[in-house]
Amino acid sequence: MKKRVVRPGHFADSKQSKEIHISQLKVGMFVSKLDCDWLETPFLVQGFLVETLDDIDVIAEYSEHVWVDAIENKWVAPEEREATSYRPPQAVSYVNKLPAQDEHRKALSIYRESKKVAKDILDGVRLAGAIDTNVVKSTVDDCVNSVLRNPDALLWMSKMRDKDEYTSEHSLNVCILAITFGRQLGMQEEELQKLGLCGLLHDVGKMRVPPEVLNKPGRLTEKEFKMIKAHTIHGRNFLMSTTGLPNIAVDVAYSHHEKVDGSGYPRKLKASGISDYARIVAIVDAFDAMTAERCYKDAISSTDALKIIFKDRGSHFDERLALEFIKTIGLYPPGSIVELVNGQVALVLATNHRYHHLPRVIMVLDENKEPTKERIVNLTEVDKGVLDKGFLINKVVPNGTHGIRLKDFQDRGLRFSHAASAI
Repeated sequence: MKKRVVRPGHFADSKQSKEIHISQLKVGMFVSKLDCDWLETPFLVQGFLVETLDDIDVIAEYSEHVWVDAIENKWVAPEEREATSYRPPQAVSYVNKLPAQDEHRKALSIYRESKKVAKDILDGVRLAGAIDTNVVKSTVDDCVNSVLRNPDALLWMSKMRDKDEYTSEHSLNVCILAITFGRQLGMQEEELQKLGLCGLLHDVGKMRVPPEVLNKPGRLTEKEFKMIKAHTIHGRNFLMSTTGLPNIAVDVAYSHHEKVDGSGYPRKLKASGISDYARIVAIVDAFDAMTAERCYKDAISSTDALKIIFKDRGSHFDERLALEFIKTIGLYPPGSIVELVNGQVALVLATNHRYHHLPRVIMVLDENKEPTKERIVNLTEVDKGVLDKGFLINKVVPNGTHGIRLKDFQDRGLRFSHAASAI
């Protein structure tokens, strides 16, 4: 049985599933299992709340019977409880101000400049022991504004990696992912700016770790692992001595490796002791790290990373935030490299927020994995019968698969984004 999130009080909900016919499914029920392979459906994980009648209609397309959770009360000791997952007191419902393809042109410039600033921040910590907080805040403001116009564009940019610049790129990517996640959660713009700062600065303490340890390709010794873990303390100390930053940035730098079951570091805090911002950054930090190619490991696909977050919800990660993050990223996030059923390879340009399994893609390889003329295809045309089912997505593959690296497209100036604007 899986413990659910509880608000301050004495009881948590534990779950037992029961099978029902699709006709009995109602809004508000939590579906924990389908009668088919979930990989054949547009649902990323088996475990989601039915929020609208449209959700029921989509489920009915794939399943005749589902399993829903029956609830019973169970005592949970105070120190074991998960504090309330982040719910803004006045949640904002955002709408995209620009199509993704139009925001791409602005986002590319923002990403390049922000990447330079992220590197300057880390160099400043390492060499001078100081950062320009005004520049940091201005960079985060630019990222927030882009995400508010349309998050898909900057999410795409965050997939363009150079493993030799991992730490600075990772800091910027966590900033972008955190802002995007906060937008999904309905956070106010001022809160998004604070959250972005937390993401951009969460790993500054790593500049106090010797590079040969930080970038060691082999297995770390116990002493070296302790040196790595100390980056949370170094980050806290540095940010505490830096003026002009919100206190929450200090907390996140110190606490983003804590886990809700108390097995994290450096303080082994349990759920109720971990702030909402630290819980959010912990999830996006793990996701970006798993999907990045490192000197000591290969990248994994976004789908596989989300499966791990799903598996570790309620133990490593806040359960409700983990599920909300999975919903935020979706089946095929922008910048994903996907193989189609017909063997062709494409890049996801923009998500389809109604039909998550049918995004807009850019075709880059033919069925023989040879370069093909780049063209934009809207996979909703499969549903309309314009395209055959061979154009459905078979799987997501890591960056670098079949020689496809998103950074190559960045270096070419993302020429396809101009073609996209005409679609």
